[in-house]
Amino acid sequence: MELETETGWTLRVPRVLVAVNGFAKSLLPDVDVTPARNQVLITHPIPDLPVEGCFHYDRGYYYFRNVEGRVLLGGGRHLDNSIEQTSEFGANELIRSALVQLLKTVICPGRPVEIDAWWTGILGLGPVKKPIVERYSDNVVVAVRLNGMGVAIGTLIGQEGAEMLLNG
Repeated sequence: MELETETGWTLRVPRVLVAVNGFAKSLLPDVDVTPARNQVLITHPIPDLPVEGCFHYDRGYYYFRNVEGRVLLGGGRHLDNSIEQTSEFGANELIRSALVQLLKTVICPGRPVEIDAWWTGILGLGPVKKPIVERYSDNVVVAVRLNGMGVAIGTLIGQEGAEMLLNG
């Protein structure tokens, strides 16, 4: 099998595991994965932060947790879902404003908080809340559509895909 890169390189490989989650359609257009952008922030350290554990808010549309005395907060894609169905990185000010409001009024009310960094990630979503781990062809296996759970299950799904590829 030969793979062409955007930089003009040709790679010859016997088998391929496609484990790019939200970017799967760019390689395999018929795979049932919809890309979705996710806005995330992390604060500067907050002294005596009372938040411990991982939390989901507003039917799971928002999530937050304490990371070394900082609040990591993300979500809100439902506020502008059609715009956020993209594989493009970038800011969405409507969602970012909602995240800041949630941070200041619900998670840390009455406490001074400063945002240290923002970023976006691309999720792979689908109509079924089950990852795709399947043979695409004799020499290609896909392990995608993690439905927002990539951090939690990504290594397991990748391992399952690799085992399927190696075990024929």
